[in-house]
Amino acid sequence: MRGIISTAGYLPHWRLQRPAIAAVLGGSAGKGTRTVASYDEDATTMAVEASRRALRAAVDHEVSAVWFATTSPTYMEKTNATVLHAVLRLPATVMAADAAGALRGTNAALRAALRSTEPGVLVAAGDVRTGPAGSTDERDGGDAGAAVLVGDGDAASLVAEFLGAGSATREFLDRWRVPGEVRTRAWEERFGQQRYDELAGRAFDSALEDAGIDADGVARVAISAPHARAGAALAKRLGAAGAEVADALGATVGFSGAAHPLLLLARLLEDAAEGQVVALVALADGADVFLFRRTGAPAAATTVADQLDGGDDSLAYAKYLSWRGILPVQPPNRPEPARMSASAAERRLDWKYGFVGSADRESGALHLPPARVSFVGGNADDMDPAPMADVPATVATFTVDSLAYSPSPPVVFAVCDFEGGGRLPMELTDTTAAEVSIGMPVEMTFRRLNSADGIANYFWKARPVRSGPAAGAATTTAEGGQ
Repeated sequence: MRGIISTAGYLPHWRLQRPAIAAVLGGSAGKGTRTVASYDEDATTMAVEASRRALRAAVDHEVSAVWFATTSPTYMEKTNATVLHAVLRLPATVMAADAAGALRGTNAALRAALRSTEPGVLVAAGDVRTGPAGSTDERDGGDAGAAVLVGDGDAASLVAEFLGAGSATREFLDRWRVPGEVRTRAWEERFGQQRYDELAGRAFDSALEDAGIDADGVARVAISAPHARAGAALAKRLGAAGAEVADALGATVGFSGAAHPLLLLARLLEDAAEGQVVALVALADGADVFLFRRTGAPAAATTVADQLDGGDDSLAYAKYLSWRGILPVQPPNRPEPARMSASAAERRLDWKYGFVGSADRESGALHLPPARVSFVGGNADDMDPAPMADVPATVATFTVDSLAYSPSPPVVFAVCDFEGGGRLPMELTDTTAAEVSIGMPVEMTFRRLNSADGIANYFWKARPVRSGPAAGAATTTAEGGQ
């Protein structure tokens, strides 16, 4: 049967308290917090982190295709999904493509994966939601990543069985953004609400018919919508039929754009009991409804609920504005980085994206970065690949550099000792200098180092291991297959 093999969400470490916005700009304070991608995160890196978690929970399943959905892509024309492909070390035969530019791209990719005959389709999404200072989008948005692996299996291997789906489409003007602009414009929400009420009801009825079940058979439903009015009528109808309407995470995360449907789906399946029928309703320029039956297979080790309870909500509003480029600040007086070399990056693809070192076959000595000649015994060209992205490490020593160029100085560099051998100087992220200590456990995370000439330069950093399971990627072979 077709269904979801694994699913996972990724919430950034940093949170912005909404009253902090009003304290600076005035206006409506709002309640709760919104998630904030760090200065070295973007839609791609957040989708990577979610994908690593999803594949970690599905190590025995292959990936045959990758779809990446976002409304805040790093590149136009160039495919962004190939970065995920490289980081996850997938075989060259695996197709990777974008479903970018519109919120509904996530729904389309998920629908295509569920209707596909491919053995394993990874649907990943990530979005950085922003807007002019003090705008509704800035206040009510949130940054996140999410991923699901779709494929065939049985009740023991699938987290959820796919039962059916329904869609409804109509052209109407609700929300839009001109390419290159930060601001998202919107028509009056009452107008959009009328259209969404009609389309959501039609799509839900179509999904019930496709699955061959009645509305009272649905135990839980999650509704992803670009604003609070959309989907309200359907939520009321389903609530009256006995379904529990799940929290849309507006007060803790915010609306995370293209990532939001998959983030809600991950949370929905984490909370559902075995045998329950759950529904995901995703509204964006139409309505798409997906029905699943929860099996007894375990969800991802690092749950959305775990991450909601974590995070650091001490982020200052001025720091948030500087990270988004809305409030330019003076960087350290050091030269800005030159653009990344495409040819050099391609030659070291497995190291730069997959974080793969080399291990001397005779002595087992680990080399980071990979080397041709071993520092133990001098053996040449006798190395095995050594994937290190999932290997725990500890801080051997560190320094705080206030002079090195960074969009968010100071920079904390640490010499990290990896479990089982290997040592490498690395930049630390998702922390402050005051939190760092010798012996502190860290894990690897894929981040954006800098940008120059429109080229995003990605590599790996280390972040503190906080409460809960570490968020590593699935173990892969030297060729990159699962």
